[in-house]
Amino acid sequence: MKSNLSRKAEDYLEAIYVISQEKGIVRVRDICRQLEIKPPSVVEMIKKLADQGYLIYKKNEGVNLTAEGEEIGRVIKDRHSTIFAFLKFIGVPEKIADEDACVIEHELNAKTVEQIKSLVSFIETAPDHPQWLDHFAIYCDLGKHPCKEGWKAEKMMKTTIK
Repeated sequence: MKSNLSRKAEDYLEAIYVISQEKGIVRVRDICRQLEIKPPSVVEMIKKLADQGYLIYKKNEGVNLTAEGEEIGRVIKDRHSTIFAFLKFIGVPEKIADEDACVIEHELNAKTVEQIKSLVSFIETAPDHPQWLDHFAIYCDLGKHPCKEGWKAEKMMKTTIK
């Protein structure tokens, strides 16, 4: 999915989608809270998105996504979740992973996101915790591959010396 929308507009559609899934009714104040943006800016963007056919806005009644707006919001949310999960797997702290997923979700090719999603699904559905994830964590901490010859002996010596 490649839309002609700005990142900001996509963020709004994603936020509205998430709120609608959680609460059903989406109010301007909910969007303000979700995006940490003041009401006048939110109302201005909502009006633009309504004019473009992505949502329906009636003052005092809330915001509803059109089918096209909902599809874009769902896709952006799915991209965010996929990239966030991947970044967490490789050891990025949660807050940073969330912030980076917000940036990356708009730029990656759909095929790239699909492959990342397949990798995340593969890892999550592995019958046993993949040993390579533990090895990667060790590599990140020590800068050495735990599978290399001599590493295990070095590790054992360090644990017996303590």
